[in-house]
Amino acid sequence: MTTPIAFLGTGLLGAGFVEAALGRGESVRIWNRTRAKAEPLGALGATVCDTPADAVRGASRVHLVLQDDLSVDAVIEALRPGLGADATIVDHTTTRPDLTAARAARLTAAGIRYLHCPVFIGPPGARKGEGVMLACGPRGWFDAVHPALARQATRIEYLGERPEIAAAFKLAGNALLLGITGLVSDTVTVLDRNGVPGAEIAKLLEYLNPSHVVAARAKRMTNKDFAASFELAMARKDLRLMQESVGDAPLMVIPGMAARMDALLAEGLGDQDFGVIGRDAVR
Repeated sequence: MTTPIAFLGTGLLGAGFVEAALGRGESVRIWNRTRAKAEPLGALGATVCDTPADAVRGASRVHLVLQDDLSVDAVIEALRPGLGADATIVDHTTTRPDLTAARAARLTAAGIRYLHCPVFIGPPGARKGEGVMLACGPRGWFDAVHPALARQATRIEYLGERPEIAAAFKLAGNALLLGITGLVSDTVTVLDRNGVPGAEIAKLLEYLNPSHVVAARAKRMTNKDFAASFELAMARKDLRLMQESVGDAPLMVIPGMAARMDALLAEGLGDQDFGVIGRDAVR
């Protein structure tokens, strides 16, 4: 008989992982705070359980796909009565780095195997086993489950023993994703409100090669290289023109940049490169 695995949390991402595991022929036990959201997976072959402890009983791996630190702590406390001594908790939840480190220390001291494994995977990727999974925790524990994790993602990146490292990378990655999305919205707004179809952003992406710009700007910022190639004062002027040109249309990223630039201009930094907005990003 196949040793079961457990998934606690069957939202969009968790459900995708469960569907993939069932497709591979694995025995899957599941729990979700709202049972009705788990029931469709039961129709596909998963065993729907009433409590976290019931779901993890007999499972070799326990995957958490939850909302936040509070829910992770609460669910781990609830599952402990059913957790086997050799089971490994694989936590895919996006969490705060310092709280993740504290959680890992508590669980290790209690003799519980815990790996923090956040992902850059959406529901479609989860169903196909595609995307990137980060992993932190004791090397031996990771090595033991690595073959199984490799079925969930195209790429597994082990980042070392410290669990907060994966948590930090996940938050930073989401910051980049969310920030870029907000900036794309502002860019389309500037085009649209000035008589250019928003779809023309494709031409800007071709002209500017954003991946090259991001890499070059990140290197200068982390090296604290603010020798001017585009002066802060001129960049602030351009932001003013952007804001004026769109009237009362909502902007998300541009106003925050403008406020930061105003503070630095007040310090007399107008002749430095506009990258000085990241002066305090690296301590």
